[in-house]
Amino acid sequence: MLVSRKDRDILRDLGEQIAEIASRSEQQETIDKWKKLNSLKPARPMVRIDQIPWHEMNVNDELTLKTEDEFCRSIETGLRRTLYCWRHMPVDMVVDNNLDIGKGIQGAGLGIKAVDDRAVTDPENSVVGHHYIDQLKTEDDLAKIKMPEISLDKKATKIKEEKAREIFDGILNVRVQGLIPNFAIWDRIVEWHGVHQSIIDLIDRPEFIHKLLSRVTKGYISMLEQLEEKGLLGYGQKNIHCSGAHTDELPAAGFDPEQPRAKDIWTSGMAQIFSSVSPAMHKEFEIDYAVKWYEKFGLVYYGCCEPLDGKIDIVKEIPNLRKISMSPWVDLERGAKNIGDEFVFSRKPSPAFLAGSKWNPDQVEKDLRETMQICKQYDCPLEFILKDISTVNRLPQRLWEWARIAMRVVRE
Repeated sequence: MLVSRKDRDILRDLGEQIAEIASRSEQQETIDKWKKLNSLKPARPMVRIDQIPWHEMNVNDELTLKTEDEFCRSIETGLRRTLYCWRHMPVDMVVDNNLDIGKGIQGAGLGIKAVDDRAVTDPENSVVGHHYIDQLKTEDDLAKIKMPEISLDKKATKIKEEKAREIFDGILNVRVQGLIPNFAIWDRIVEWHGVHQSIIDLIDRPEFIHKLLSRVTKGYISMLEQLEEKGLLGYGQKNIHCSGAHTDELPAAGFDPEQPRAKDIWTSGMAQIFSSVSPAMHKEFEIDYAVKWYEKFGLVYYGCCEPLDGKIDIVKEIPNLRKISMSPWVDLERGAKNIGDEFVFSRKPSPAFLAGSKWNPDQVEKDLRETMQICKQYDCPLEFILKDISTVNRLPQRLWEWARIAMRVVRE
């Protein structure tokens, strides 16, 4: 046996629970609702919860790991979290009988890693403060950014696949998956160049920034082309970034699961550092480069925390765009008016509602209803994505109640 009997029995029990939930008719009903939303003909607003503070969530040892093997523990973590969400805050999640195992893909980076100082307030929390050290002071430093050289560790991939199939034979469908890449290059650039210096250089050294963007974009396109050529892209997404990805529009005609193409899948991207830059600068230093990536994919989710309500005209230039993030800092009415019925209004309610010393469910409901009313006024297809939840003040029941409130509101 590739894993111990104890670990195998633990995981098979969890897998059987997942399989039973996946067999229920309500899964297909939820998938159909996601498909309607993603085709811009929603049955109702959809709801998801993402980026959960798992270190605050464990109740009655539901998340306590019991396996010993490192690979088994990684699988167990995912299964337990899925079951936990289904029990306490399912909202519009979909549970299916696919267990995705990542291929051992190497060389997808650009040869440079972040160097930072960290500020930690809670040692159990992965959300920490960063002060990034500038490694790109001159044009000569751009040579530190290398072109990727993608390869597959076949031996490691085979071992993982064999372990998974041995464990879940007859219970779950094991899929060996490639990468689902995104285009969040500004998240990487600020890690290499520093947040403050990156913003200053948009004004003081725009030519330097253009050279930097050209090199990074070239690297990303090279990575994508290699992933396609070597059959190392993923496929059949349930989620894209933080949102439900079910659609009848993908994959494209001629799809081969052994050789997925960019046009068969969703991608996502963002430029969170551009929250305070003008639309003109956002277009020049982000959109004009990003379109080279997005034009290759089937569908696109754009944005994250940056407020885009005043930039919809430039965001619309993104090819294959379907969903636009509307962060907690947007003007709701301006965003809805500018989006209309052309795209999904992907609303991010504020996670701050869950973090304070006092919990106010009436405030949560009021916020959700205000968004629904405005989106109805402008015929916006709407989804609620509660994410970036760094803390619930160690009271997981708040998140459970948020889920109940949201589902009651959208179903009315």
